[in-house]
Amino acid sequence: MTDPGDGPVGRATRRRAPAVPRQRAGEDSAAARTDGRAAPGSAARAGSATRARSAAHGRARRGASRRRARPARRGRRILRTAAISLSLLLMVTAGAGWWFYEHLNGNLHSVPLTDGTASDSAGKEKADSFGRTPINILVMGSDGRTSASDCKLGGGCSQTGVQSGSGNADVEMVLHISADRSDATVMSIPRDTVTSVPACKNSATGTSTAGYTGMVNSALQYGPACQVATVHQLTGIPIDHFVQLDFSGVVKMSDAVGGVSACVDANVYDTYSHLKLAKGTHTLKGVAALEFVRSRHGFGDGSDLGRTYAQHIFLSSMIRKFKSAGTLTNPAAVYKLADAATKALTVDTGLGTVKKLVGLATDLDKVPAEHITFATMQTAPDPNNSDRVVAAPAARSLFATIADDQSLTGASGRTSAGATATATASAVPAARIAVTVENGTGISGRASAVAGALIDRGFSSGTTTGNAPGGAATTTLTYGTGKKAQAQTVARALGLSSSHLEQGTGSGLTLVIGTDWTSGTGFPGGHPGAPADTKAATANAHSQTADESKSCAKVSTYRTVSLNGVAMTPSQAYAAAPGRKNSAP
Repeated sequence: MTDPGDGPVGRATRRRAPAVPRQRAGEDSAAARTDGRAAPGSAARAGSATRARSAAHGRARRGASRRRARPARRGRRILRTAAISLSLLLMVTAGAGWWFYEHLNGNLHSVPLTDGTASDSAGKEKADSFGRTPINILVMGSDGRTSASDCKLGGGCSQTGVQSGSGNADVEMVLHISADRSDATVMSIPRDTVTSVPACKNSATGTSTAGYTGMVNSALQYGPACQVATVHQLTGIPIDHFVQLDFSGVVKMSDAVGGVSACVDANVYDTYSHLKLAKGTHTLKGVAALEFVRSRHGFGDGSDLGRTYAQHIFLSSMIRKFKSAGTLTNPAAVYKLADAATKALTVDTGLGTVKKLVGLATDLDKVPAEHITFATMQTAPDPNNSDRVVAAPAARSLFATIADDQSLTGASGRTSAGATATATASAVPAARIAVTVENGTGISGRASAVAGALIDRGFSSGTTTGNAPGGAATTTLTYGTGKKAQAQTVARALGLSSSHLEQGTGSGLTLVIGTDWTSGTGFPGGHPGAPADTKAATANAHSQTADESKSCAKVSTYRTVSLNGVAMTPSQAYAAAPGRKNSAP
């Protein structure tokens, strides 16, 4: 049987038919007619069926529309969920970052640079012609036993227990980073150096001094600012910041970087610092690292000089490790290092935040290892005490080189006028050079100011002053026959380029200051330096650069240690103590 409305709509309607009971046999219906005409009332019934089919079709379309809408709504829900998840992730990450930052800041302990000293006790840097200034940092290692861990590491607390105060600065290094961040110098000051300590007061302990003559390291007893003032007074180098570590700090830092490689040229056993190593290269961690940097009887002649040389080898290796691939790119390693460093350090308030320490680290990281020079201040025996030393006259050249921001590597890459003027200059000692300085500016005192600066930098006290015959627009340095090398030495010290040098008919050197140089003791736009020959500044300073990876600490050949009451060399002590475990494999 077929429905009277059979067709496309009928087929659609018929698919819904199973929901409608089938007609029983014998019932009256239009389908029962066979004459092809509609039964009475069938038109009305057909209209009703058509309307029903239209309504059903509309419902079907709306159902399909709803079915199509569901995936879009699901997509929007997924996007909202992702956005919320990302926001939560960012909040957690930012919160962790903020906690990390605040945690590191909370680790730091800071003290004002001139705390308890005169306001100008640290000196002040001079900017170069581009407005850039170098950075000088006094790095101190304290021997204070002010905690249980330091007592255990350093010993000496059996009678006193944990001690108070700052201790002595057994390690003192001036770290200089050039104004253009192209090179750096690390100068060690031996702890046995006798010098003048200025008036100071330790605000933490209340102890004070009116000033005295004594060992340079003792100034730390009156606070780190007193140590800064003492070093500035000794060297004339402006000190911008300080960093202080204790015994525990050295242990934590060496552990944080995974150990530091160091070499000794013979078997060594320092019975005082307890360092015991076989000949060769070792990775020093924790206590072993502390024993190495503290050992003074194991290296050199058994004095503090040998210790500074070994420390330079250790620090050079640490710098190379910092710069090596992967050391500072591993987040876990960086966190461990940052946490250890901030817990280990006491700094001046100018470095008292993580942001500032990161800035300092960034500046130092710009300097290639081959442009980082280590040197030890030249010393001479103290005439009043054979166990002490004083700064040697040669140290003045080293101090001036650092204060004047001159590279000791001779390969800083600078293109300053001062460096250009002396690229081929012969090594003429400044002390043998006298200059006649004449004022052509019309400004009173210019000749005296420049002449005084030359004498302060080690030039001959025979340097004289006077007025030029007339005004001069351009500064010139005129030299006589055979005096070109001396002129170049003077030019380097003042920052003059070669265009200011002229050969004359006289026998000496005459500097006429023109109106292109109306102030200061360094020529504008130049880069005044210390004596031209950097060998003079580093003579007997045991200098080396941080890229020298094959350097080994020289084990003392003197009887500098004692074992069971018998004096012997560190190598003999090593052989005599087979039962004592080595500090490192």
